[in-house]
Order: sequence, then structure tokens, then C-alpha cells
Amino acid sequence: MALDKKTLNELEQKLRTEKSRLKKELEKIAEPTDNAGDYEAKFENIGEESDENATEVSIYANKLALENNLERQLKDVNDALAKMKKGTYGTCEECGGEINIERLKIHPAAKRCMKCSERP
Repeated sequence: MALDKKTLNELEQKLRTEKSRLKKELEKIAEPTDNAGDYEAKFENIGEESDENATEVSIYANKLALENNLERQLKDVNDALAKMKKGTYGTCEECGGEINIERLKIHPAAKRCMKCSERP
């Protein structure tokens, strides 16, 4: 069952809204690099004492993990938007079958159908 134009437009709007949100979240903790979609976590200099340095490293490690997660989500959203342009959106990357519309409404950047996503 192919996606109708109205549903496709709704999903595209959800993806664009999510893309904007992800970029805003990334900009709070990281700076964009010269590579599109790539960010570098900001390192805060709190002070020179060893406990301050430990805090800096801890904060940076947390930001780095969050940055990587947000970047991956942003890449998935960008990939979904690119698939819409190519006309391949809603097709499972693993089995080639259709991704259920209800799944796409819940997770518009889904790359795999439920059956394939449940496999290890």
C-alpha cells in the first residue's frame, strides 16, 4: 500500500520539525564542523584545579555521548527526507518490503519494517 500525498506531506512535516529540534539541541552542546551534519561537542573550561578538571571531563563525556546520539538521529531524519525526494521512502532497507504506515507515523525516520527491526 503506497503512501498517499496527504500522509506523505504530514510525515515530511514531522521530519522537518524533528530536524529543526535536533539541530537546536545539538547547537546547545556542540559546534557544527565543516562537514554537513557533523558537530563537535563544546568543552567548558571551569578552572585549573584537579576537581574542576575532573568535572570538565565528566561534562564533556556526557556531551559527547549526547552529541553522537543526536547526530545519528539527525542523519536518520536527513536520510528519510532524501528518500522522500527519490521516491523510496517507506521501503524497508533490509527486506525491501513496505514499512507499515502506523510505524512511520510513530517513527517517520524508520529505516526498517517491524519484522526486520526485531531481528538482532
